[in-house]
Order: sequence, then C-alpha cells, then structure tokens
Amino acid sequence: MKLKILLGLMMIFNLAFGQKQQIKRLDGTKISFVEIDETVKLLMDKANVQGLSLSILNENQQAYIKSYGFKNLDQNEYLDTSTVLYGASFSKAVFGYLTMKLVQEKVIDLDKPLYQYLNKSIPEYEYFSDLKSDERWKLMTARMCLSHTTGLPNVRWVHPTTGVEDTLGVMRIYFSPGKKYAYSGEGIKLLQLVIEEITKKNVEELSIEKIFIPIGMTRTGYIWHERFDENYAIGHLTDNTLNPKKKRTKPVAGASLVTTIADYTRFIEYLMNQKGLDNRIFKEMISPQIEIFSKTQFPVITEETTTENKAINLSYGLGWGLLKCKYGRAFFKEGHDDAWRNYNINFIDKGISIIIITNSANGELIFKELLEKLIGDTFTPWRWEGYFPIDYEK
Repeated sequence: MKLKILLGLMMIFNLAFGQKQQIKRLDGTKISFVEIDETVKLLMDKANVQGLSLSILNENQQAYIKSYGFKNLDQNEYLDTSTVLYGASFSKAVFGYLTMKLVQEKVIDLDKPLYQYLNKSIPEYEYFSDLKSDERWKLMTARMCLSHTTGLPNVRWVHPTTGVEDTLGVMRIYFSPGKKYAYSGEGIKLLQLVIEEITKKNVEELSIEKIFIPIGMTRTGYIWHERFDENYAIGHLTDNTLNPKKKRTKPVAGASLVTTIADYTRFIEYLMNQKGLDNRIFKEMISPQIEIFSKTQFPVITEETTTENKAINLSYGLGWGLLKCKYGRAFFKEGHDDAWRNYNINFIDKGISIIIITNSANGELIFKELLEKLIGDTFTPWRWEGYFPIDYEK
C-alpha cells in the first residue's frame, strides 16, 4: 500500500515537473525545454553562431535561461549564464529607463530644450562644436533624444545615408528636430552630456544607484570592473576570428553596457512587472512618440519609405522600439556591433519576453527562426531590422 502511494506521488511529481519544463508561446501553444534546446543548437550549428545566451519570460517571470556554445572558441571555453557579455545598444534601453527615473524625480523634463540645462551653449562643447552654424540645436529635447528624432547621425564617423566610413566625422543636423525618426547614437550622447552636468554624476554612478543595486544586477556596468575578468566572453567574427571588446573606463550611455544574460533578465523582469516607475511614467516610456516609415533601420537617414510595417504600428517610444499586434503591445531593443548581435522583445500584454545575446557576427542570421519557433513571434519587423535568415533569398 505504501509503495503504491509512493509511486502515485512520484507520478504526480513527474507530471507536474514535466509541465513546468515548457514555455507558453504567444498563441497559447507550448514548447518543451527539450525542443527549445534542440532548436537553438540546430540553428547555431547551421549558421556558425559560436556562442548564444537565451532567456524567456512567461507571466513576467524568468521561465527559461541557458547559455550555449563558446565564450572563447580558441580556448575551448564555454559560456554560462554568469558570463559577462557586451550589450551593445541594449545600453540605450537601460539609459532610457534611467532617464525616465530622472523624469519621475523631476531632475529633467522631457520637453525642456536641453541647452537650457547647460552652463554654455551646446556648440561650445568640443564634441558638438560643428553645430555652431546651425541653431536648430536649440530645439532638441530629452524626448527627441530618446525617440531618435533629433536629426543627428547615428555615429558621426559613419555617413548616415550611405553607411560608408566618414573620416572627417563632421557633426550635422540632417533634418529639423522632431520631424521624423532616424536612429541616433549621437543624440543619446547629447542627452548623456546634459544628464551628467545636471546631476554631477556619470551614467555608471547613476545606474549603480538607481538600477543595478535595486535590481540586483551585480555583473553589469557601463564601465569594466575587475570582477568581470573572472568570466567574460570574446566576440567572434563570421570566420571564427576573435574580436575582443575594449574594457571601457568611461561610460557611454548608448554603447558601453556589459552584462550577463542573468542580469539582463532581472532588468526585463523588473520592467515587465512595472517596477521602479509610476504608472504614468512607465506608460509614457512605451507609448508611441513617432511613427516609423523607413524601409530599413540602417542606413539611418533615408528618403526611402514603406508601409510594410503599418500593420504592426511600428513606432518609437522613449528608449524602445514599439509595435502592436493581435496579442497586444510590445517594446523591443536591438544590439549590434562587429561581433555581437543581440535582441529583446517584450509582449507586455501577454507577459512574454525573449532575450538573445550572441557573441557572434552570425547571430542575426537565426533571430527570425528563433523568435517564431520559441515564442511564436511573427511580428518583429525582421526585414526592417535586417534579420535575414541564412537561406533567405533577397
């Protein structure tokens, strides 16, 4: 009798455990951990993605987290969930959230012209000195910086219409601020300058105080910390050549974030549970500020438009790209550098998120299939973002 009871309890436990080893997708169907594992490994092998870290949220909580492949292929060293990875433009999402914290604290106003916070005019700062002959800098606000509508280029050393390296690196305003969307890292740099002058603290100090410590992100920083040396990843180019990242000593709000899949998952959980910001401020952050009609995300400044993404209401909020589909609202952010490809999308009305961080120049080749198979996301504007699958014929 006791044996039967024991066997019965074991069956119930195994059934319950098995049920938990599943992820719910957007359409309500489920995928098992085993299927996730097989899918990721198959796609990584197909596209030669050397390393990848993945997490998925269900009901706004971490439901799956795992690292695959190598942190250093040459040394045969494997990734794990505490390996420090390069966040690339995930930096902008964290900085956007930081800015909204400062808006909530009334440290900065989204619509007050930025120059009014400074002790001297914007062109008097050497980095922005090229703007002295164009007074449209007086129109720029924090809202414009976070929604990428300043008219400034993405990176001054890359021509914003051709994508060709520009050795002169002249800073220009390419359209009237607020007129349209054009992704701009230089706009984020301008906002960083203003925030650091207002607070007398740099972005790293502010982030530690207002984000990293409250959330428990102990292996994240806008600068490099010695404790990261024990476990960090190297980037890999398409041919497996190693591409190490610089260990920065000065924070760059739009680009220098390093983190782990575990830490960044904590950050996304925090946002999905709408912690840290009051309801009004959070709603503003993920509300459309500007519609997006550009055919592609890069090059950033182009006259070529499309209505292809009208169906998902593609737009930009404050630090985040936005879309809307039959499953409700979603906010997302990409990260892209020579040997790093990252993506995160959060379907807030369904409580489902996915975070992908790869230390591989081939990473984006598998994003479309990962999103579709793992969470049923067929809404991410993959053509606009350039996430063409390896066997896609353009």
